[in-house]
Amino acid sequence: MGMPSVAITFTELAATVIKRGERGIVALILKDENVPETNPVVCMSNEDVPKTLSAANQKQIKLALMGYVNMPKKVIAYVLNDSAEDYTDALNYLKTEKFDYLVVPTADTDGKKTDIVSYVKTQRTANKLIKAVLPNVTGDHEGIINFATESVTAGETEYTTEQYCARIAGIIAGTPLSISCTYALLSELSDCKRLTKDEMDAAVDAGKLITWWDGEKVKLGRGVNSLTTLTQEKNTQFQKIKIVDAMDMIENDIRMTIEDSYIGKYANTYDNKCLLISAIGNYFDQLIMDSVIQSYSIGVNIEANRSYLKGRGKNVDAMSDEEIKTANTGSHVYLTCVLSILDAIEDVVLPIGI
Repeated sequence: MGMPSVAITFTELAATVIKRGERGIVALILKDENVPETNPVVCMSNEDVPKTLSAANQKQIKLALMGYVNMPKKVIAYVLNDSAEDYTDALNYLKTEKFDYLVVPTADTDGKKTDIVSYVKTQRTANKLIKAVLPNVTGDHEGIINFATESVTAGETEYTTEQYCARIAGIIAGTPLSISCTYALLSELSDCKRLTKDEMDAAVDAGKLITWWDGEKVKLGRGVNSLTTLTQEKNTQFQKIKIVDAMDMIENDIRMTIEDSYIGKYANTYDNKCLLISAIGNYFDQLIMDSVIQSYSIGVNIEANRSYLKGRGKNVDAMSDEEIKTANTGSHVYLTCVLSILDAIEDVVLPIGI
């Protein structure tokens, strides 16, 4: 009867990709003289924000909840006593909590930005694919968004760079996977630190996410993260917030489904490998329909199979590719996959002849 559970799970995940991609989760680490009895605080709307928190901390949660096309799914606010010397308790708690974007509004003031950068990198290496929005930090990493506008103004209120990071995280968390946060309108702002075209281009090239004044209103700049050092494994696509969000979602979906519905539950036959490949392919087919990816290829990794068999004394030189592909590989399933993830329209070239 094959593998109904894993196939069904992938189908269900694919059907909800857009819905899930439109509603991310923001985690805040706050310092306050009044730590709520229920900690962390989970806020789905402004009505959930505890009145016992300082006005500044209430504002941070509300900024995150504003979102963009959509509100974030929720904001998780872990509150530390304002005398806390570091963020260890909060960071340890968040290791086991599901969220997408981390904001620490006092990280710059406390001189702890590098600790947060290190935490995010370590968590991503351990397959917890979180990101952080931090002020003026050279993270050089796809998991670190470097918000670098000096100040923004909303009427009579002026926000520093670190005070506005929660708003930026909420925008990104509320951006559907089918579009990017580039040029997101910040309707509550009346002005921001104004830059020239050359200054804005230089900021983006340096991995800085900025706001800019277009002559009438304030908008977010190009949706980039802090990655600037490119390699063969991490090309320019890894600099785009939208692309990384899509990659993280796809990796999480596939890994969690395989862990929950496949590993340990089926004999490692070639037929079952093919059924797994087919189930993942169905998932990718839905992503194509939802304009998240453009194309894909997936199959058994023959070279990895060859290496496995050779390491166990098999005469792989005498075996055909088909024999290697269908061979018994113990508990290992070696697959290979290539995706083409769709970006959003951001660069329009239109020469006009007269």
